[in-house]
Amino acid sequence: MTDAARRLVVGRLRKPHGLQGEVAVFPLTSEPDRILAAGQSVWVVDLKGDLVAGPCVITRARPFHRERLLALAGHESREAAEALRGTFLAVEAESLTPPQGDEVYLDELPGFAVQDTAGQALGLVTAWYDLPGGLTIEVQGPKREFLLPYKKDLIRQVDRAGRRLVVEVPEGLLDL
Repeated sequence: MTDAARRLVVGRLRKPHGLQGEVAVFPLTSEPDRILAAGQSVWVVDLKGDLVAGPCVITRARPFHRERLLALAGHESREAAEALRGTFLAVEAESLTPPQGDEVYLDELPGFAVQDTAGQALGLVTAWYDLPGGLTIEVQGPKREFLLPYKKDLIRQVDRAGRRLVVEVPEGLLDL
């Protein structure tokens, strides 16, 4: 894999567990048993998405409450595991199950065209935010930008191939 290959984050490294280099990982994937399993290659990235380490092979993996306990080749001590605290695990996008139906990777949303159910163009998605109230997209419209909750009752259709969202705009949102 080249350095320019697309990687997606699949887990957040939390804290060391025990003395043999295991680290608690909070899964950010719907398939942790497959993706965060022994023998899989992962990359460690920081909050900016910059590469910290990798590829690293997972040498041991087991469930632990809502998390997974992993041991990574080259990080076999508690001190090495401690150095990874607060970073993230990423894998090649091609190794993940592709989005199905109206699913989409969050990093794909910027650039999606947004239109209402009547077919009127509202703008382009310029960013997304994971807020306490849920995922919210920022849409740059013809006159100004606005925020729209990314909720099932508002997002009526996702056309991943056409990079388009059909949305139900709450009454008064565009009048503000």
